[in-house]
Amino acid sequence: MTALQWDLTGARLYETGVDHGVLYKQDVSGDYTTGFAWNGLTTVTESPTGAEATPTYADNIQYLNLISLERFAATVEAYTYPDEFAECDGSAQPQIGVYVGQQTRKTFGLSYRTLLGNDVDGTDFGYKLHLVYGATAAPSEKAFASVNDSPEAITFSWELSTIPVPVTDLKPTAYICIDSTKVNASALAALELLLYGTVGVDPQLPLPDAVLALFDGTFTEVTPSVPSYNSTTDLITIPSVTGVEYRINGVAVTGTVAITENTIVTAHLLPGYVWAPNIVDEWLIVFA
Repeated sequence: MTALQWDLTGARLYETGVDHGVLYKQDVSGDYTTGFAWNGLTTVTESPTGAEATPTYADNIQYLNLISLERFAATVEAYTYPDEFAECDGSAQPQIGVYVGQQTRKTFGLSYRTLLGNDVDGTDFGYKLHLVYGATAAPSEKAFASVNDSPEAITFSWELSTIPVPVTDLKPTAYICIDSTKVNASALAALELLLYGTVGVDPQLPLPDAVLALFDGTFTEVTPSVPSYNSTTDLITIPSVTGVEYRINGVAVTGTVAITENTIVTAHLLPGYVWAPNIVDEWLIVFA
């Protein structure tokens, strides 16, 4: 390793936006087998709670901290919502277009997407898929105002609480996040096919074990090769290794690169690959 560097080209990452909202109704077996597009989604505020420390004292010292269970909660805001969300919001529809409130609120699942950006690709850099399980919407306030010279569309808001679902070899969870810039592209496409459906295939929200199974074994182990330097020509030769991208000052490079000063070359994984054990991924080339 060499000295840390900040704000390199391509490393100025950020996350923004929310779209591709989908509501999933839960069936009697606990599966989320039917999905409905959620148009008009404006904000999802993730608000985990718990994980609070309770200090315990013994022998005249603080002996340990007991950490409470963490719970996933969120606030969803939207201009509208799917008709199928009505029963999740405590409404029954005994006749088409007739809604009766104060009914039992149904448990549901939710997925949405946020965009990943950097200083080179903008928001085309990638995205994250967020999967929420065991959600229940609390009653919310709805304010209806007269149309005036500054009209605004009504924004609906719901506070969500969740009940975690089982995950093999891990603690139960109500939340999974998938980063498109790191996972295998084929496995991600298979997940999105399930989430969004296609002709003849209804959209569904797979349970955590099924999600993890999609990505199990999809990563290929890779070892980066060392760049070579010719001090006579001042050229660095960048190796070609499948699954590895080499960068100088945050910019991807290939072939040969001329240098005029000491230069750091770094190796970066492409989606679907993992480093082999004990690899070196950064080299300082000393200008002769």
